[in-house]
Amino acid sequence: MAAQHSPGFLKIVEQVRANIRECTVEELKQRLDGPNPPVLIDVREESEFEAGHVPGAVHLSKGIIERDIESRFPDTSTELYLLCGGGFRSALAADNLQKMGYTRVVSVDGGWRGWTQAGYPRTTGS
Repeated sequence: MAAQHSPGFLKIVEQVRANIRECTVEELKQRLDGPNPPVLIDVREESEFEAGHVPGAVHLSKGIIERDIESRFPDTSTELYLLCGGGFRSALAADNLQKMGYTRVVSVDGGWRGWTQAGYPRTTGS
């Protein structure tokens, strides 16, 4: 069941959504299966990631992505798709990465819940 988010949190998510690119889980699946797949970054907490994630996803939680993104992906033109539980944390992270100069950032609307509901592949562990 989806978490009930506070009005203040939802307000800032809606504000950043006007400034970022988003895609559906179906569009993400097509991109990952294509000839030039993007980098997929899972911004959920470590325990969430270990319990299950998209195969091949890189884990950089929302708490550290801004700190570590430049050392992991120094090229600001790298195509980065961000995934969280439902598309809220990834939207906030996408906005911050854009402010840091990343030009090809996409937040996955529906996130992990949408991915699992669609029956797409998943794996566990680190």
